[in-house]
Amino acid sequence: MTDPTETTPASADDPVEGEASAETPAQSAESAPASDPLEEARAEAARYRDQLLRTAADYDNFRKRARREEKDAERRSREELLRELLPVFDNLERATQHAEAASDVKSLADGITMVMRQFEDTLQKVGVERIKSVGQAFDPSVHEAIQQLETTEFEPGTVAAEYQAGYRIGDRVVRPALVVVAKAAAN
Repeated sequence: MTDPTETTPASADDPVEGEASAETPAQSAESAPASDPLEEARAEAARYRDQLLRTAADYDNFRKRARREEKDAERRSREELLRELLPVFDNLERATQHAEAASDVKSLADGITMVMRQFEDTLQKVGVERIKSVGQAFDPSVHEAIQQLETTEFEPGTVAAEYQAGYRIGDRVVRPALVVVAKAAAN
């Protein structure tokens, strides 16, 4: 049995003698707001909806900015190409003016040859390469056959003549070469 005179140590949660408890059970229930699960769910749904709308707006702005930047890059690249080609055009214009007053056909032909060389150099400078055709095996990925020619000069399936030059940038064909393909001569 326990001795009634014996005292047990007081815990920090126990009220001290002479002091009233800080909160009664009725008061603690009143101080904590009653939470309505439906209202909490509505508030959470509103937060998610707001977040979704902001994300959608951010994505839409990103798409518009990306499109605008793509158009600007395309415009800049065209301007750079034009800047490279304008000197060739200027020289062609000079050659045309010279042709009207020139009496020497040889000097005119030399001038046009120089402009053609300048144009080829400019194309090479901007990464455009002429597709080799004559004497090459016909390749439908870079050649477009417009005719077949019976000949003994070239092997069958080889390009015998080029009607229009083809060009590529890197591995991408800009325009296929229009070619005449050799076929075996009929005996």
